[in-house]
Amino acid sequence: MTTNLDALINSLEGIEIITEPAQVAKLSQDYHTFSPVLVPKLEGKVGDIVVRPTNEAEVLKVAATCAKYRVPVTVRGAGTGNYGQCVPLHGGVILDMTRMQKILWIKPGVARVEAGIKLAAIDKKAREIGWEIRMAPSTYRTATIGGFIAGGSGGIGSIQYGSLRDRGNILALRVVTLEDEPQAIELREDDVQKVNHAWGINGIITEVEIPLGPAYPWAEVIVTFDDFIAAAKFGHTLGNADGMIKKLISVFASPIPQYFHTLQQYIPEGIHAVFLMVAEPSLELLPGLVQRYGGQITYEKSAQEAAKGTPLAEFTWNHTTLHARTVDTGITYLQSMFPAAKSLQLIEHMYNHFGDEVMMHLEFCRVNGAVVPGGLQLVRYTTEERLNEIMHYHEERGVAIANPHTYIIEEGGRKVIDPEQLKFKEIVDPYGLMNPGKSKVLQ
Repeated sequence: MTTNLDALINSLEGIEIITEPAQVAKLSQDYHTFSPVLVPKLEGKVGDIVVRPTNEAEVLKVAATCAKYRVPVTVRGAGTGNYGQCVPLHGGVILDMTRMQKILWIKPGVARVEAGIKLAAIDKKAREIGWEIRMAPSTYRTATIGGFIAGGSGGIGSIQYGSLRDRGNILALRVVTLEDEPQAIELREDDVQKVNHAWGINGIITEVEIPLGPAYPWAEVIVTFDDFIAAAKFGHTLGNADGMIKKLISVFASPIPQYFHTLQQYIPEGIHAVFLMVAEPSLELLPGLVQRYGGQITYEKSAQEAAKGTPLAEFTWNHTTLHARTVDTGITYLQSMFPAAKSLQLIEHMYNHFGDEVMMHLEFCRVNGAVVPGGLQLVRYTTEERLNEIMHYHEERGVAIANPHTYIIEEGGRKVIDPEQLKFKEIVDPYGLMNPGKSKVLQ
């Protein structure tokens, strides 16, 4: 391996390469530290060098050289994922895409960008012509679009537009293959699913074409409730109010809001909270709905005011876990999806059954057209065995668990790897060098 790396470095003259061990180690990590199960499994897993291309021609050169010397390649964006997707299991090259950040073009309803651009930068440019990105993780100010597509699934905006895997939420991907003579392949329509959420095992994403949504002035609101189930019902009803334009409906059981130090003046201890991003024209309809469920609006910012300071969205989705762990590193989390038919009954059952051991955190989104609460519950961790018991208890009762405590694709969200992705990998990665070790099937 050392001989190959020396030869590889000599072959990549003119492309930025990082060999300093501390920097390489830093760029070999992500936020898998949220999981006490993953930390020991991924300890000491680092790349040998980091390569930072600035354009597709350099990516093609890196791919050809790595194929020639049979050096593993792990692609990364900003490293904001949580499952070790961009942690290299077998050393080799860390391909850092963050210097590829051009906006190739933006027009009404659609944007074409390089994979390393931050989601917030796309959003800012799109808003200049009255559009915005449809969905983003809570890390949108630092996350890249390529990393989001390779490792993410949805987020802020999913209550309106569903998830990345829904037809039409990714229009095209351009990927570079890892073979003796690498190619740049354009994938469109259903073919984008060959690479979507595949953790970089089957192609290096260099360009992305995504649809945009109309840009609304988004007001921020906190609603508090004495009763958690009332808060969940309120969120569900608001999600189903199709005439009201929403970007975010996050529900937090007490004591989760107490982890949000800068917001504690708006959420008394022992009280449950719902965080909202609602289009300003829909605000007028909100107080009546709040009153119906016994809530109280304690915080409201206009879109103009919300543009200053920390956005409310950065307390939601997996930023919630980040805030909680800042206070208590013994906390970890689940990822779950409650079935549409009996979601509220199951939420109430889980809330009562587990109490403070599993603190209820819900994010409402659209799944196949229906409003469904996804769970990012906070768990007071004791043992891996107990964590598995908790997940199994949910699954036995029909709650789908996307296990965030594994770096194996098939053990995570979908429980299987897409056969089309496997077929595509055989074509684009004949030597099995792309992020090896992340799939059971390919080991």
